[in-house]
Amino acid sequence: MRQEHRVVVTGMGTANPLGLNPEVTWRAALEARSGVGPITRFDPSEAPVRFAAEVRDFEPSVPLPILDQARAGRPALSHSLEPKDVKKFGRYAHLGIYAGLQAYIDSGLDLHRERLDDARLGVNVGCGMGGLPEIQETHAQWESKGYRRISPFFILQVIPNLVSGQLALQLGFKGPNHCNVTACATSAHAIGESFRMIKQGIAQVMLAGGAESVVCEIALGGFAAMKTLSLRNEDPAKASRPFDADRNGFVLGEGATVLMLEDYEFARRRGARIYGEILGYGASSDAHHLVSPPPGATGALQAMMAALSEAGVSPDRIDYVNAHATSTPLGDREEARAIGQLVTSSRSRPLHVSSTKGVTGHLLGAAGATEAMFSLLSLRDQIVPPTANLDRLDPDCDRPGLEFVRERGLHATLDLALSNSFGFGGTNGALLFGQA
Repeated sequence: MRQEHRVVVTGMGTANPLGLNPEVTWRAALEARSGVGPITRFDPSEAPVRFAAEVRDFEPSVPLPILDQARAGRPALSHSLEPKDVKKFGRYAHLGIYAGLQAYIDSGLDLHRERLDDARLGVNVGCGMGGLPEIQETHAQWESKGYRRISPFFILQVIPNLVSGQLALQLGFKGPNHCNVTACATSAHAIGESFRMIKQGIAQVMLAGGAESVVCEIALGGFAAMKTLSLRNEDPAKASRPFDADRNGFVLGEGATVLMLEDYEFARRRGARIYGEILGYGASSDAHHLVSPPPGATGALQAMMAALSEAGVSPDRIDYVNAHATSTPLGDREEARAIGQLVTSSRSRPLHVSSTKGVTGHLLGAAGATEAMFSLLSLRDQIVPPTANLDRLDPDCDRPGLEFVRERGLHATLDLALSNSFGFGGTNGALLFGQA
């Protein structure tokens, strides 16, 4: 029988609407400072929605702390991408590669590479929609100037798995190289599947997370046509309102977050700083509707219960749920009902709930990893991040035993945190974190 390994998180990297590293991002989230604002990536004056949660002040060839990898036969890293390589990749890949390298550097693993088998180092950075802006731009070039104006890099710009591929290339990771694509549950599933690979001994180390950047005309227009976006053009910072009675849709966002996952025993022996442990992972399908949850979000509840079951943890022990809650009327209500079912009569304290999408907007394929990062930081600092713009709790979301945290971070005793991610197609993921 194969030995099961404990799995911990030793590194984090992110580029999102709140900041270009985890600590800046975390401070903004605790203060409920919104990353939502007027769109700058194109002229939105004719669009039904004129705001989004963009990653600002980001340069694709960001200088990094230089890692001396010469001893292992690899060139030293000095940039997330060399300037000459920027045009080879789409914006989602720029963000994902940066976040992945940041997580690698943060982990301190580079100092121990000579002790590791490269064939047991893997990557799974998912992407929900790939290079949609690059598809739009290339189509316009083809339509106006023909085939000869199509870039030889076009295919590389749009394939979703190029972040995983480039990170593996730059870091010399020769183990599993995957890319989950499961809509807004993408990066939660990427972390969960990577967790399983280490747990089962298939890999020793995995870079796992997600990247997304589709703030462009056709994505905005498509989501608006589905009537899923908030239309609060007069006050963008107040548009994302999870669980609030006046919510009217989500805010389109972009970003990337990647976590370094390691076998616990190896991380302990090398003296790694450990953010927390992944205790359980649940995945399920609603099998109900392509874009709407079933009554009571039964699929979501199934995923949460599966994560708890894998960890051998009862629902009463959970201290905090970072909800998927995107600020849509139906989705938030049904998720609240599902979370409410975790509260039993034997529970002696409230279950803290918040959605950090109030400040980040919805990062689609990068949402799950970003919210996993928030969950781990909440355990580290013993603070529950607030739900921004939750001024008046929707009575349909109010469930016995749930405490919705709002306005500012709440200091609390936190041992276990659950992070939810759900996606179009009826796909669900839940990750359970604890202190290592």
